[in-house]
Amino acid sequence: MPDKFAAIDKVLGTQTDIVEVEESVKPIDRITDDLQKDYEYTRANLYSLVEKGQEALNGILEVAGEGGSARAYEVAGQIIKSVADTTDKLVDLQKKVKDMDEDSDKSKAGNVTNNAVFVGSTSELQKLLKQGILNNSNEKN
Repeated sequence: MPDKFAAIDKVLGTQTDIVEVEESVKPIDRITDDLQKDYEYTRANLYSLVEKGQEALNGILEVAGEGGSARAYEVAGQIIKSVADTTDKLVDLQKKVKDMDEDSDKSKAGNVTNNAVFVGSTSELQKLLKQGILNNSNEKN
């Protein structure tokens, strides 16, 4: 490719480096990819936490059944609550991703703003309003 900027560089005593930008990856695509990766990572971690919580619950229920300790049953109750909270977080994650997708769909659609501006004098505006009011009242009758 011929150097388009050679004459300018010669006069200014500079050197132009032309860098071609890859157009295949757009910033929005990067955000979408990052969002997808974060979603999958978070979802996998939440599933892992639920599974470990269920294993812990099974173990503490065995201990509680064998020993009859009130403290063991209290811990089992706490684990149950923890597992339930984690499963709720999975549902919240789904809602958040859905909301983000809807927001991105809305941002892709163009917003239309219609503004009417009257350019003229006050007396012209009053005449137009009177005519409009009279026309509207005649149409209703």
